[in-house]
This record gives sequence, structure tokens and C-alpha cells, in this order.
Amino acid sequence: MTAHQKDLQNNVTPELLVQRARDMVPYLKEAAFRHEADRVIAKETVAMMQEAGFFRVLQPKRWGGFEMDPQVFFDIQMTLAEGCMSTAWIYGVIAVHNWQIALFDLKAQEDIWKDDTSVLIASSYMPVGKVEPVEGGFKFSGRWAFSSGVDHCEWVFLGGVVPPTKDNPNPDYRTFLVPRGDFKVLDTWHTFGLKGTGSNDVVVEGAFVPEYRTHSSLDGFRGTNPGIDSKTIPLYKIPFGQLFPRAVSGSTIGATQGAINAYREVASKRIGTNTGSKTAEDPHAQMAVARAQALVDSLKLRLKTIFDELMTDARAGRATDLTKRIQFRFESANVPEQCLAEVLEMQKMCGGRAIFTNSPLQRFALDILAGRAHVANNPYQFGRNFGGVQLGLDSTDFFL
Repeated sequence: MTAHQKDLQNNVTPELLVQRARDMVPYLKEAAFRHEADRVIAKETVAMMQEAGFFRVLQPKRWGGFEMDPQVFFDIQMTLAEGCMSTAWIYGVIAVHNWQIALFDLKAQEDIWKDDTSVLIASSYMPVGKVEPVEGGFKFSGRWAFSSGVDHCEWVFLGGVVPPTKDNPNPDYRTFLVPRGDFKVLDTWHTFGLKGTGSNDVVVEGAFVPEYRTHSSLDGFRGTNPGIDSKTIPLYKIPFGQLFPRAVSGSTIGATQGAINAYREVASKRIGTNTGSKTAEDPHAQMAVARAQALVDSLKLRLKTIFDELMTDARAGRATDLTKRIQFRFESANVPEQCLAEVLEMQKMCGGRAIFTNSPLQRFALDILAGRAHVANNPYQFGRNFGGVQLGLDSTDFFL
């Protein structure tokens, strides 16, 4: 670690990081239109996040990271989303990978960060990889979609299933860590929302992945990860199935706040062209913003409460109750659905002005709708499981 990195670790605080995110919001409000048009987050934007230290929040201290609680990570993400949800989305996805790599064998961490601790990791966890066991590891091939921010990353996490063996008779879902030289990026990202995330396809053709560059989901569920820090540092004892889903739902909370801010700016001045009445005096318009703000505040509070509990359990060396983990999983998936409903109500109250492509309110609505499409944000799947468990059925979800 360099002297500059040590100085950064010693002087940075959660408050400073969140303030840096707040300072970026005016820039992001302007940059969001460019991100949409280019279908990728600008290198300048990523460089600003790197300089601010955002990607180091969950990164192990041994690699120049801050090892801060997840609440700081989410505060940064939600703040960035007030300006540009696409930026907040790739921040959430990429930065959480700097947490997951701590679960891997130390040799995998060295492969990534031994020369440059600022190197970033993308992902696509879809279990579509073709996996062939070979001496020392696996021959790995496939095509994966939805790799957010991959253009800014030198490594990627990809999903695949190791076939059953005599020693392990069950299929073993794993994350495979692959370097830039072993994968190609296909320009496929043409969408109605989250346009700036550049969530393109990734292709791997017969790459060799050493055993130590894989991570089993069962280890993540049981807390038996090979990473040395995952055995001693509470942050890395949190179940992966609790942290990652929030990385793809948290940005919708901040985007809803951004929509509220845009709505207040428009609705406080708008006069209906047909009625001549002020939107600010319309009780329906008043109710729309009241409900939206109350939702944002309650979701933020609930998010903090959940991770306070998870971190308390991790520090005490105990596993969080499985039924609670099932509930937390559902609550995370339900966030975008709730946010979308309130943002659409505000959009209705702004009339024809809100349907133009230069309307921030329209962009927030479409971005949240696109985020709702992520498999981790399907409330029905996880809600049914939570309800079934409450009624005495066995859980059908092991990504908890």
C-alpha cells in the first residue's frame, strides 16, 4: 500500500464520502443526458468516483480499502441516484464486487490488485456458463447478458454451475473470476431505461479459470468462504444474498428522491393550461409528493435498520435468523415496485410536460422501471417464498 493510500484510509470518514457524493449531484443531473445518449457512463464520471474513494468503501483494508459498514455504501449510492440512476446503478454493482472478492482465496485478490488496487470488477451472475473440470480448475465458456459498467472494468464475475461429482453429488453454482484478456464485450445495450449503465453482453470462449478464482454460492450462504478476511472481519461475514440484492434496489430509492426534487421544481410553478389553476394547490398533486417523500424516508430507515442488525450479528459471530433473511430478501425485491408506483403518480400530476425526453421525471420513471426488471427485484418470487415460510412451507430460496 502506498503512503497516499494509507493517508486516504486514515483521514476519510463516512460523512466526508457522503458529502462528496452530494457535491457530485449537480454534475450528474447534467451528465445524465450524455450518459443516456452514449449508452455508457462517461469515463470522467467514473474517474470522479474513483478520486472520491467511493469504490473503496467495501474494499478490504489490505488492498487500500476503507472496510466501512454497508450503510455508508448505500448512502453514497442513494445520493448519486438523485442525479443519475445509471451512475448509481453501476456504482452499486461494481463497488459491491470489491466486497465479494474478499470472500475469494487470497491468491485471486492478488491477481486483481497486486499491481493496482483501483482495478474494478464487473459481473453477470446468470448461471449460463459451460463448465468443464480440468486439472487445476475449469475450462469455461458462454455468453452472459446485463454486465453493468463492464467497459470500465478489467475483470468480471460470471455465473456457472459445476457438474455433480462423487464427492459433491449436487450441482454447485459458482462465481467465476475472469480477466479482460479472456472475455469480449458485445455492444447490445439498447433499452428504454438505465441507458447509461452500458450493461452489455460478455462472451468467454474456452478460458481456463483456476479453482481458486471461483466462489461457491453454498460458501456464501453458510459463511464458509475461503477468503482470509471473511473469517476475521465482521463486514465480510454478512451473507452475500443480503448485500448484493440491495446493490440493485438501493439506487431506486435515491432515484425516487431525485424524482421528488424534480417534481417539486416543476409542480411548485406549474399552472394548468386548460384550467389556469396552480398544480401546487391541487390536493392530488400534494398527496402524490407527500406519499413519495414518506416512502423514501421509510425505505431509508428500514434499510439502515436491517444492516444495523446484520452487522450486529456479524460482530457477535452469529448467523442472522434464516426467516429474517427471507423477509429481508423480499423487502429488498419490493423496493423498486413501491418506488415506481409513487413516481408514476407524480408524473401524472405534471401533465404533458412530463412526457418529453428532456424531462428528468420521465427519465427517473423509466430508469426505475428498468431496474424493476432485474431478477433480484421481482417481489412476487421472493414474496411468495416469504409468505410460504410463514405458512409452514420450506424455503425455496438459498441465495439468502
